[in-house]
Amino acid sequence: MLKIIIFCLPVLMLLLMIVMLIKAKENHLTKHTLSFNEFPKSFGKFTIFFISDIHRRTISTKLLEQLPSSVNLVIIGGDLTESGVPFQRVEQNLIVLKKIAPVYFVFGNNDYEVGKERLEHLLKNHGVTILNNTTATISSKNREKLVLLGVEDMSMERDRLDLALEHSPKTDFRLLISHNPEIYDQVRKSDRISFIIGGHTHGGQIRLFGLGLYKKGKLHSLPNATLLISNGYGTSGLPLRLGAPAEAHIIQLKNPGIKT
Repeated sequence: MLKIIIFCLPVLMLLLMIVMLIKAKENHLTKHTLSFNEFPKSFGKFTIFFISDIHRRTISTKLLEQLPSSVNLVIIGGDLTESGVPFQRVEQNLIVLKKIAPVYFVFGNNDYEVGKERLEHLLKNHGVTILNNTTATISSKNREKLVLLGVEDMSMERDRLDLALEHSPKTDFRLLISHNPEIYDQVRKSDRISFIIGGHTHGGQIRLFGLGLYKKGKLHSLPNATLLISNGYGTSGLPLRLGAPAEAHIIQLKNPGIKT
């Protein structure tokens, strides 16, 4: 019996590694429809494609084929790249995303590894709006506004939510983008931020028996804002996943008064 166990164990380990390699390359598109009383009715149903933690991956056509025909904007939630990733691959991913809709970006901790100025230059060349502790405003035909607040990554205390808030109108719908979802701890009810999106945790990336280094990504309804934490699209370190599916998101925002 012991000999059988000794023989089978390496085989089972090999099979598990193969499964985790396959899981790391999956293309789940998680869909969310969220209603907010403060969301301007004149936007109708506003659709966002959110992708975070791409790292070393090339965005697959299998993911893109799942997107709806109309997307209003694309948000990259940080860790677009990391040390050792060819810039040609990063550029290829940007070209693909730009074809979907206007693109907005916040820095993740791994993005700094390739040089902040170098990456910013590439992003600007492709018309990507970089939110470095700043805001961007999207207006409807009725001049109602959707305000995007973006903070730099929280590593090395680069994040300055106060600066982003300083130039943000308080009367409009506010969506906060932060690579690290721990930014929620800085948000006050008086900031009037309705929705926060982030990644960074990879959902633990490898979860055994339901346990991982981080909690699995999900949508949280919290006292000061609704918070979406993504499992992320790529991997960091080992190109393996288990129990935390690789994902990107379609988020549809609307006012409850708009019929589905």
